[in-house]
Amino acid sequence: MQQDINLTGKQKRYLRGLGSTIDPVIQIGKGGVVPGIIKQADDALEARELVKARVLNNCLEDTKQVAGVLSRETGAALVQVIGHTFLMYRPSSGNPGIELP
Repeated sequence: MQQDINLTGKQKRYLRGLGSTIDPVIQIGKGGVVPGIIKQADDALEARELVKARVLNNCLEDTKQVAGVLSRETGAALVQVIGHTFLMYRPSSGNPGIELP
């Protein structure tokens, strides 16, 4: 979709700090990464720029694998993976709100 986003360590730390206060808005279940999930993630990234997602216990795929596929499909940068939760960032094309250091 979009070009790869390369983040510095300082930018990732800043985004992790912002992400620590938000709740997951995307939940990936036993279906894995399906087109509906990709569309939902794409819409959420456009609206929020920083999105947290959770891989449910009934998902058959590994969290890191799911995070990698979803970030690649949406053109987002994978900021962090902890347990069953991961954080993605992509600047909004129409109205960027997060200013990276």
